[in-house]
Amino acid sequence: MPELPEVETIVRRMRPEIVGRTITAADLRWARTLATPEPALFNKNIIGQSVESVNRRAKYIVAQLSVDTLIIHLRMSGDILFREIDAPAEKHDRLLLTLDDEKTLAFNDMRKFGRVWLTPVPDDVLSKLGPEPLDDAFTADDLFERITSHKRQIKPLLLDQSVIAGLGNIYTDEALHLAGLHPLTKSDKIKRKQAEGLWRSIRKVLEAGIERNGTSIDWIYRGGQYQDYLHVYGRTDEPCLKCGTPIQKIFVGQRGTHFCPKCQKVAI
Repeated sequence: MPELPEVETIVRRMRPEIVGRTITAADLRWARTLATPEPALFNKNIIGQSVESVNRRAKYIVAQLSVDTLIIHLRMSGDILFREIDAPAEKHDRLLLTLDDEKTLAFNDMRKFGRVWLTPVPDDVLSKLGPEPLDDAFTADDLFERITSHKRQIKPLLLDQSVIAGLGNIYTDEALHLAGLHPLTKSDKIKRKQAEGLWRSIRKVLEAGIERNGTSIDWIYRGGQYQDYLHVYGRTDEPCLKCGTPIQKIFVGQRGTHFCPKCQKVAI
């Protein structure tokens, strides 16, 4: 958390605030937030650069600057906030960037898991990511080939960012339920028709999540509405909205996993 829809929502919120602005000052308040370069070089290099674009790649925020690329991964608890320049810093601010319109971009991260890169070669960070699930170029055939080339349980495979980029726990559980696939199903046993259904389901839940500004289930991410439309995630012992069977929760690859035992039969 945040996953693809939440990061996409944050990126869309950032664009009108930061694109076209110039960074006039930087305040790194927790050194380990910065993955690269060293803090002194970061401050020297980023000041004076203007922001040309802000996009999302998987769960990464990618801001193209006039020289370098600023990449932010929010991990478990990160968020991007904008404040007036004279507003006091908050307890969990890890990086503050002052903009030339007298506003401040704050990377706020209570758990300190988030990371920031400033690099002239963004592929150093992003090159191992799999395809974007909402790209037109990513087809059901692509998904079928990717999942059946492995002999792994489908839930942790879908969470593998090198296989498909951007999926996390919430939307994987929702997509598997919509597709009628048990999270323990072996990926190499999935038939082409099932893969086509999973491809449609992944796209449907991600598009619905983006439309509703993501999922807000606790204090970590705020402002979403998709939590009101969840079918299995976080609904342990509640009735399945399709068949009425109580939703079960198990742990798959150390991740809490929600499913309907009637609608999602295991095939191993």
